[in-house]
Amino acid sequence: MSIFSKLFGKKQEENAEGSVRVGGMEDFMTLIRVYYQAVMASQLGISNINLLPDMAVFKRTLKVPTQNNKLGIAEKSRCRKMLMDIYGLSEGFFKEIDASVKKHCRTVNDVKNYFFMFQGFSQDLMMVVGNLMQWKFRMPGFMKKMLRSMTDKTIHDILTKTTWKDDSIRKTCANIRQYQHALSYSEAWMSEYVYNIVALAKKEPKPKA
Repeated sequence: MSIFSKLFGKKQEENAEGSVRVGGMEDFMTLIRVYYQAVMASQLGISNINLLPDMAVFKRTLKVPTQNNKLGIAEKSRCRKMLMDIYGLSEGFFKEIDASVKKHCRTVNDVKNYFFMFQGFSQDLMMVVGNLMQWKFRMPGFMKKMLRSMTDKTIHDILTKTTWKDDSIRKTCANIRQYQHALSYSEAWMSEYVYNIVALAKKEPKPKA
């Protein structure tokens, strides 16, 4: 199995038409995976596209040409544009990913550990956010500014608050802070990442009984 295939614990699957759908939470996470893989390819000079399963699907489906005979450059630019256009992500969001990968992945051997840490970081972060913001998920869609403000406050609490009623949340918050330090992501980056997932989760259809 590719070391790139477990960034978020779920490998990209093509739909029946072989196209990449965009708009929902799963699509957002897929494009995030593609971006990480494209950054890895361009920064580390990876030439074996089989190590980049999500980017390979993205490249083939959207017919993205290889730029300067180097994988990752054109794919990174195209994926970033889609994430910015569809989800409104900021330029700073991508700059932090680029800087984090550059700092912590000097060789291909560093990638597995980086992805392992990021998966733990993402899962712990969303678990705590889910517990702390549970009732806020029911807010009507037009209250986006309030939801963003509440997300910012929740992330700030996770990174700074020292007393919690639930000891398991306290321990998980401590883990998140260690991951944040190890991966070099800012509080603002975390808020933007979490807000998009929360906003998209609100739009997901509820499972049938």
